Amino acid sequence: MDQANGDLLMVIPAAGGLLVVATAIGSMLAWRYSPDGQNATIENLNDRIRSWWAMVLLLALALLGGKTGVVLLFGICSFAALREFLTLTNAVRADHWSLVAAFFVVLPVQYYLIWIEWYGLFAIFIPVYVFLLLPMVSALRGETRNYLVRVAEVQWALMICVFCASHVPALLTLKIDGFEGRNVLLIAFLVVVVQLSDVLQYVWGKLIGKRKIAPNLSPSKTVEGFVGGSLSATAIGAALWWMTPFSIPQAALMAFIITIMGFFGGLVMSAIKRDRGVKDWGHAIAGHGGFIDRLDSVVYSAPIFFHITRYFWG
Repeated sequence: MDQANGDLLMVIPAAGGLLVVATAIGSMLAWRYSPDGQNATIENLNDRIRSWWAMVLLLALALLGGKTGVVLLFGICSFAALREFLTLTNAVRADHWSLVAAFFVVLPVQYYLIWIEWYGLFAIFIPVYVFLLLPMVSALRGETRNYLVRVAEVQWALMICVFCASHVPALLTLKIDGFEGRNVLLIAFLVVVVQLSDVLQYVWGKLIGKRKIAPNLSPSKTVEGFVGGSLSATAIGAALWWMTPFSIPQAALMAFIITIMGFFGGLVMSAIKRDRGVKDWGHAIAGHGGFIDRLDSVVYSAPIFFHITRYFWG
């Protein structure tokens, strides 16, 4: 067994243990306060916990599967997220071939470039070549109504759902001295910090939250929740320094950057949802909404985490 799998076999049971505790608490709350299933808050909490079991299991299997498992998992997630995003856009029949190219050319090529570890191309493929070429495809159809809006929506969908998301498996391509064969732990570090930050911001907000940060975008986000959750997640990130190439202060700093970017990622995605007049991106994940609802913080922080790590440690 290599060092990375050995470390993962410490992290995965710890995550499972947290879910066991959460499941027990959720069951007790349901028994005490919602015996007839009428308490919406508690039922939503238990739906979320059940969904987390499935998500942690899938992520654990992907991480243990190495590059193949991680690239496949995030490629599928990108496909599902892109589908959710594009259903809320102004796309018309004239955009048919642009959408086909987005799903069946751009997405697989992006992940293939990561698979073969061609950094020089995967880093610019979407934001340069695709951003220039896809508008040509739509322009050839001659439909000018909302043309700029339609093109920008497809570009932004690809940027968030494919380009940013693909930076999670791209962490496997980094060459870090003394950390060979353990890059999968960087993915575990990123996902653990981001998701715990979301949970802790929610908990702190419920406990002491008073001042709302952006009530029109996300009424549940408060200044107290943001500060408490970010500092708590930063402390957890520092405690997980052993699964990274970072020192304890460096791990704390990286965790802080991840939480900040994840927070603003959630706000940006909330702004888009409010603009489209929907509460969730979809209903694929019980208690969470759609794939984008669960991935928004991760995909916003992943490129920053990737490039800082590559620049200073790669």
